[in-house]
Amino acid sequence: MITRLENSNEDIANQIRRVFQSSYKIEAELIGTPDFPPLKRSAKDIVNSTTDFYGFSEQTCLAAIIEIQIIGKQLDIHSLTVDPIFFRKGIADKLISYVLTSFDINTATVETAEVNQPAINLYRKHGFIEFKRWTPSHGIPKVAMSVKPLPCGH
Repeated sequence: MITRLENSNEDIANQIRRVFQSSYKIEAELIGTPDFPPLKRSAKDIVNSTTDFYGFSEQTCLAAIIEIQIIGKQLDIHSLTVDPIFFRKGIADKLISYVLTSFDINTATVETAEVNQPAINLYRKHGFIEFKRWTPSHGIPKVAMSVKPLPCGH
């Protein structure tokens, strides 16, 4: 079940951080960097975030989170994390489909590490195409991708 998470609630922010930490540790290993910026994000950072968080829960367990921001008709995916015990169950697919079809948007964008092939493949599956590559100051080469979702009802 997908629901909006009230990240301003400290208990919920701690649950979000727990999923972030477990998922981002795996991504840091995949990328090959011990100094992965998302791992430094605190529960307080999450409480103070102005982005929207949606969670996928199985029974009472928060299994995955997608963090988005919508400005005008553009949706930006800031993060998509799945607790490793829920990997390979199609949950990330469901969260991407949910955000692409639940809002009145004309474009969606996402950034990920250039070497994060599983994420790139997942976004390609949803029609995202690469439009930019660069290396930010933290030194991890990134790729940006975008998609123009079909209007609702098509």
